[in-house]
Amino acid sequence: MIKTLRRKFIAAAMCSVAAVLFLLIGSINLANYINVDKATDARLDILAENGGSFPRTSGPELFKDPKPDMAPHRKMSAETPFDTRFFTVTLKADGTIVSVDTGKIAAISTEDACSYAQSLFQKDSREGYSAHYKYRAVSVTGTLGEQNTMYIFLDCQRELDTFQNFLFISILASLFGMFLVLLLVIFFSKILVRPIAESYEKQKRFITDASHELKTPLAIIDANTEVLEMESGENEWTASIHNQVRRLTSLTQKLVFLSRMDEGGASSLTMVSFSLSDAVEETARPFEPLAATGHKRMTLDIASDLTLHGDEASIRQLVSLLLDNAIKYCPEGGSIELCLKETGRNKILTVRNTARGLTPGRQDILFDRFYRPDSSRSLDTGGFGIGLSVAQAIVTAHKGRITARSEDGNSILFTIIFPPF
Repeated sequence: MIKTLRRKFIAAAMCSVAAVLFLLIGSINLANYINVDKATDARLDILAENGGSFPRTSGPELFKDPKPDMAPHRKMSAETPFDTRFFTVTLKADGTIVSVDTGKIAAISTEDACSYAQSLFQKDSREGYSAHYKYRAVSVTGTLGEQNTMYIFLDCQRELDTFQNFLFISILASLFGMFLVLLLVIFFSKILVRPIAESYEKQKRFITDASHELKTPLAIIDANTEVLEMESGENEWTASIHNQVRRLTSLTQKLVFLSRMDEGGASSLTMVSFSLSDAVEETARPFEPLAATGHKRMTLDIASDLTLHGDEASIRQLVSLLLDNAIKYCPEGGSIELCLKETGRNKILTVRNTARGLTPGRQDILFDRFYRPDSSRSLDTGGFGIGLSVAQAIVTAHKGRITARSEDGNSILFTIIFPPF
């Protein structure tokens, strides 16, 4: 249990760190990409406004946009015309090439430039990215007054490489940071859970020791009661003593079992392949006359030839606990149904019984130790509120899942799912 708690703590801490890093690194890289996109848009704006070329005017004031709302994106260095690589292709309305200007770029030929432009013209694409070129289509007036389309392609290779390098480095740094955090969390989690582990170990030791210490006095009380019965005969008082001794013996056995399951889990069980169908049926049959005695109807629906890899004794104990619980809390005239079937590769065991005073919905609180929905009724039936906790421990040790649910408040359904081993 402590190991599971520690693993969950480490998982929660790492998920939190991963979420924060994801948001942080994602936001930074998104802002970086938006910055790059705005910078390329600003250059395309200037080229589009000047017919596919930078103005010949020189000086630092050249690239200060007179429009205040665009100023943050349009103020550029006087070196911008010299370090910007671009090319333009002008086409007629029918797609015929009018002119090609590749004088400001050496990485592309005239034929490739024409191919890029004609492909985009056929798709009627006006703006976007093509490979590492960002393009924009603008309308220009030809020499004879006709309207042509000019595609301006801006080489963004350098900007995109810078963005990708930053993205890669930030992800690598995040992963390395997460690895360091994982080491620290593993180290400190051991220190943090140590007091809980010590307290839990003391609690388990107390339960085990107390259970063992109770066995001897219980055996003596039972033996002394038998002596009294031989001398004075049986009466309601000696019968009550025997009954209470049996209840306390059952309780101590269950507490020891739970303590052993908490300590070792599945490792304390003998896992072998056995006939689940036979085990369930052989355990359930003796409960039929018991149910009939209480005027309760019990039906069994057990699929044949189902096998399970697990501890047969504990599975029999599981079935016994569920049926014992069903018979105890099923009112007179009610019904109890046990079903074993296979769905896909899962083995599903269900126990449904009539009940009273339930709230519709999930009833997983029933698996809490010493929980009893009706204390007075539990005393009458001899329950301690620990049987279902034992059932849950058995199912968990077999990597299964157990749930309790009431659909209408007048019955309860226990469902156990055993996954394939």
